[in-house]
Amino acid sequence: MKKIVIVGASSGIGYEVARIFVQKGWKVGVAARRTERLEPLCSSYPGQVEIEKIDVTRDDAPEGLRKLLARMGGMDIYLHVSGIGHQNRALDPEVELRTMQTNVVGFTRMVDEAFNWFKKERSGRGHIAIVSSIAGTKGLGTAPSYSASKRLQNTYIEALEQLSHLEHLSIRFTDLRPGFVRTGLLDTRQSYPLLMEVEGVAQAIVGAILSEKRVKVIDWRFGLLTSLWHLIPRWIWVRLPISTRMKKESAGEL
Repeated sequence: MKKIVIVGASSGIGYEVARIFVQKGWKVGVAARRTERLEPLCSSYPGQVEIEKIDVTRDDAPEGLRKLLARMGGMDIYLHVSGIGHQNRALDPEVELRTMQTNVVGFTRMVDEAFNWFKKERSGRGHIAIVSSIAGTKGLGTAPSYSASKRLQNTYIEALEQLSHLEHLSIRFTDLRPGFVRTGLLDTRQSYPLLMEVEGVAQAIVGAILSEKRVKVIDWRFGLLTSLWHLIPRWIWVRLPISTRMKKESAGEL
């Protein structure tokens, strides 16, 4: 039985991806701060789902992952979904630093642990996938720490991919970059262009992981949009009135 660990699976994209993999017959390890939200999935598929309480901002988070892997008997894929995002025009330092603590420090802590586990326990074979965002394409003035943290995630796994080759390992990587997704991240009082539903995004993510896509922008409309963003000179970009409305913990969508 194939095995996947999903960190950040208590709601939104993470939960839906976990549900899809379970239905496909995979053994699924799910981890989050709020494990009570994962109990229904576990009770619906006894023996197929393992749960572990992990807060990626804590120093003991890698230990939690190791405990989960011990109960599962290992993993074939590590998927990192955990993340938060806020609009922060006032540059409230508490908001900016909390976002960085989760999306940068926590992300690095967990992805490194997964990389080293594959290196030591699977003879350098494995697959690391992350849910980042199209927000990493350009700096968004209304959400500085969020867009910067997502750019870091894009670059970090690119660096790990090179490291894997340097060390003659066979660890594969997938960077999943959704646009606007209807989750708790978005302010429900606002309207969003090209808004996508969680179920469709999760299906696209599962397909990209199983086909071992290196980078997958979800969906094609956002792929076109970000391609255009790349063409905009910086002096024009900084003058564009681009805004996002984000409010609370998310699975890393836009």
